[in-house]
Amino acid sequence: MNYDVVIIGAGAAGLMCAAQAGYRGRQVAVIDMGKKAGRKILISGGGRCNFTNENASPKNYLCRNPHFVKSCLSRYTQHDFIELVDRHGLAYHHKTLGQLFCDNSAQDIVDILLTECEWAGVALHLRHEVLNVERNEQGYTVTTNQGQLHCQSLVIASGGLTMPKLGATPIGYKIAEQFGLQVHPTTAALVPLTLHDHDKQRFEGLSGVSIDSLVSSEDGTQFRENILFTHRGLSGPAILQISSFWQAGQAVTINLLPDQDVTELLTGWREQSPQKSLKTVLATLLPKRFIEILTEEGALPDKPLNQLNHSEIKAIAQTLTQWQIKPNGTEGYRTAEVTLGGVDVDELSSKTFEAKKTPGLYFIGEVTDVTGWLGGYNFQYAWSSGWCCGQYC
Repeated sequence: MNYDVVIIGAGAAGLMCAAQAGYRGRQVAVIDMGKKAGRKILISGGGRCNFTNENASPKNYLCRNPHFVKSCLSRYTQHDFIELVDRHGLAYHHKTLGQLFCDNSAQDIVDILLTECEWAGVALHLRHEVLNVERNEQGYTVTTNQGQLHCQSLVIASGGLTMPKLGATPIGYKIAEQFGLQVHPTTAALVPLTLHDHDKQRFEGLSGVSIDSLVSSEDGTQFRENILFTHRGLSGPAILQISSFWQAGQAVTINLLPDQDVTELLTGWREQSPQKSLKTVLATLLPKRFIEILTEEGALPDKPLNQLNHSEIKAIAQTLTQWQIKPNGTEGYRTAEVTLGGVDVDELSSKTFEAKKTPGLYFIGEVTDVTGWLGGYNFQYAWSSGWCCGQYC
């Protein structure tokens, strides 16, 4: 089968790109090894799909070339995508920190993309596993388990390595390497952190407990949201965010009372309720079981307030505002939201997403070395990179 454009990957970036290229009059085919299009969209946001963020800007992305995303994010913004879903009558709601979610189901987003592709005349080929890609004088030949497709432009929108149960494979990275493009090492990001066995035992009774915290990595990056204790370690939005900046062997610092001047608070309590125990008053601010654990292991003194001197109060404040824990790893690609690393963006045009040294070959979305924060930013990069590529491929 002959096409102008073949896109590998029927996810967010691939479907957006396909519709845009189709509207330009290009004959477009999207191929995907899955049974359904948009499988990762369907399970995102607890099935409600956090499809963009009103505050999306280049500062919300990790990339070895931080300037790369400026072009696509400015040419196709979150407001452009919101306009698209408004045209289709999507019911959605706003959450904290600028996040937008579907009211009903993530299927609504997939349906919008598939409708756009249908209107643009895009052919969708599911259950097509890519076996080989070759470049020739006419363009590219993609060999799949269902036959061959020939095209002038080949777009790689195959995603990263997250959620292998949904069929994630390294095919995009392999194609990049086949054509001589640099691929940066990949790792799981926006992912829960696991703890060493002794820490797991310490906190095993806290599974399901969450605390509003300010979490910091060793490079100084900070996020203020909930942390969540799990039976494996730590999760919650603040932990998922910091996981993109955490490196093996490093500690994570957690301010458990980010809105309080703890020294001042304890000094006031000592004057007002001198006979009360420290753990009793702290349990009004933090989960009682957590305070008990810190007390049992000696991190907090087991004393009434009137027995605390000033240096002890300062030490308690430091324990609660600079609590450090050293993870032993992450839960990996199985539960990660995105893949950190990927195709070096310096190999690509920031305007078209075409490989500079390989005409007609494009890379968009998660397969590239661009990783957004938690909160709809990765979807916005998918929409933006797909839209921009679709104007040229």
